[in-house]
Amino acid sequence: MTHEEHHAAKTLGIGKAIAVLTSGGDAQGMNAAVRAVVRVGIFTGARVFFVHEGYQGLVDGGDHIREASWESVSMMLQLGGTVIGSARCKDFRDREGRLRAAHNLVKRGITNLCVIGGDGSLTGADTFRSEWSDLLSDLQKAGKITAEEATKSSYLNIVGLVGSIDNDFCGTDMTIGTDSALHRIIEIVDAITTTAQSHQRTFVLEVMGRHCGYLALVTSLSCGADWVFIPECPPDDDWEEHLCRRLSETRTRGSRLNIIIVAEGAIDKNGKPITSEDIKNLVVKRLGYDTRVTVLGHVQRGGTPSAFDRILGSRMGVEAVMALLEGTPDTPACVVSLSGNQAVRLPLMECVQVTKDVTKAMNDRRFDEAMKLRGRSFMNNWEVYKLLAHVRPPVTKAPGSTHTVAVMNVGAPAAGMNAAVRSTVRIGLIQGNRVLVVHDGFEGLAKGQIEEAGWSYVGGWTGQGGSKLGTKRTLPKKSFEQISANITKFNIQGLVIIGGFEAYTGGLELMEGRKLFDELCIPFVVIPATVSNNVPGSDFSVGADTALNTICTTCDRIKQSAAGTKRRVFIIETMGGYCGYLATMAGLAAGADAAYIFEEPFTIRDLQGGSPTPFDRNFATKMGAKAMNWMSGKIKESYRNGRIFANTPDSGCVLGMRKRALVFQPVTELKDQTDFEHRIPKEQWWLKLRPILKILAKYEIDLDTSEHAHLEHISRKRSGETSI
Repeated sequence: MTHEEHHAAKTLGIGKAIAVLTSGGDAQGMNAAVRAVVRVGIFTGARVFFVHEGYQGLVDGGDHIREASWESVSMMLQLGGTVIGSARCKDFRDREGRLRAAHNLVKRGITNLCVIGGDGSLTGADTFRSEWSDLLSDLQKAGKITAEEATKSSYLNIVGLVGSIDNDFCGTDMTIGTDSALHRIIEIVDAITTTAQSHQRTFVLEVMGRHCGYLALVTSLSCGADWVFIPECPPDDDWEEHLCRRLSETRTRGSRLNIIIVAEGAIDKNGKPITSEDIKNLVVKRLGYDTRVTVLGHVQRGGTPSAFDRILGSRMGVEAVMALLEGTPDTPACVVSLSGNQAVRLPLMECVQVTKDVTKAMNDRRFDEAMKLRGRSFMNNWEVYKLLAHVRPPVTKAPGSTHTVAVMNVGAPAAGMNAAVRSTVRIGLIQGNRVLVVHDGFEGLAKGQIEEAGWSYVGGWTGQGGSKLGTKRTLPKKSFEQISANITKFNIQGLVIIGGFEAYTGGLELMEGRKLFDELCIPFVVIPATVSNNVPGSDFSVGADTALNTICTTCDRIKQSAAGTKRRVFIIETMGGYCGYLATMAGLAAGADAAYIFEEPFTIRDLQGGSPTPFDRNFATKMGAKAMNWMSGKIKESYRNGRIFANTPDSGCVLGMRKRALVFQPVTELKDQTDFEHRIPKEQWWLKLRPILKILAKYEIDLDTSEHAHLEHISRKRSGETSI
């Protein structure tokens, strides 16, 4: 990036004014977005205004529209809800109200509007924009604004950020507030789980989501629920029999707890609501189980935002300012959102249209279409849920179709490892394979600490922290002989390795060892799981999100205690070896003034424990399922003359998330991308976020705008990728 471009970012906003408002239902993480819009706006030289109480403030004007300063947004990052207030606004729906709003903006020279809210709020903004020139000519005719003012404000730029805990907006993978809502739900599910273990109970848990089942679906994946009811996919007509059969089956397998998750908008095939009370009555009447209903309600909107939502809000806020300042009269109003791990800009009305199409499809009972319109990520969640919950594990297997796959953990423990083991084991069993678990990593593989795992072996593992199988950092090279002997003894035909940097280097050693030992010529796949997020080939590792939230909680507590004392500096050391991911992202999420990392030379230990976050549970579950599906295919491919023989580079892979897709990459191909001395990938996507951290903490810094998010179209973006 040239010096001129650097300078351009700092002067981009000179002479411009931006107003930011939050509208509709509140969502955790909105404050992070407001803070980022204000600080990045000021950084670029623009003036930034708060609009208090949403559109109502825009209509009422006066004291509701106030200029923001750098300091006015400090200490708000960790607060839930929205500090500048949000209100449902009738006045803005009438043209008269919009006329008053236009007048208030023109008088202050504001021609850039950043709206943070749900689809209703964003549609309102688009209407406002399309009427803008008519509104101005009316104001001029009425003598309320001068011709000069009208020329100065000739067009209005609008950028939307979606804040909605339901994640019901099409075109964006995650809306601001969704992850935090999942945190609230999972906290409650975990609490319920412990009490239900004491008494044999069935719990029916109702979560928000009138038209969208996202929260219910991800919750059921994250807690291994027995059944989920969502509006997009009503159950079959005989669901009552099916549900009762499932519940009694899990009881006979030894489970003391049944969890049923219901979205508040759940319906049957005829569009009749299925309520949590209906389900409770059914279970009590047919099975006589002790059944309790918990309706979560507004708890889901409350509490502090999760690390993910703070980072999402901050990144989207930065992107929104850039989109506004680069806008021209011809650019359509856009929404900034996250697709996989990339910031994208999408035409606002395209997204709104698809969101409306979903509702229409559901009203017309075209449920398959509604599922498709929700996008690939939603469909993937549904497929994995169906696999893990609906299929009975096969009892008898056809001779010759059964393969033996072993699962192990390597490196330091990371939250979410157990969720990955659980889904790997269960998907393996569903496919009719024999699944072995290896204790204590490669060392256990050498010593023969190996046992067969059945369906209930991994029951209840999703929410447990650390590594139930035990994990060690030992590498395989020095024990090749013993490992080869055990591969033969236990007839292991494929290996799923869940772990950190050692899992990757161990994989490389196995590739090398294939030249010496035929036994090592079996397919293997590495699922990255480490709090440091330093495995080559993946933007995210299982466990890193949990670690980030642990750091955030610690920082929040320290900030609270420090608020009462003057001039204190707190230095918080995080883990991560030479990889600065945790320090950088935590700095962004906790609002730190500086984060020192190895990658920029300068120079809370128990991050591995604790219950995994919803993101890590869900990510680990999907990674395990995807790895096992790949493994089955690879074993079949490598089957020759009655035995497995795999010695091609693509039979030893890392399964990683790259930008928007989950991809399998041969470990040997990733060698060139790895700095082995410091145990980190050579290129790390999050280093691009460091300038944002520094701007938000008021450094004299140049913003790297070299990676542009270009405007895309929804339909085109979805093809040919597997999103997570």
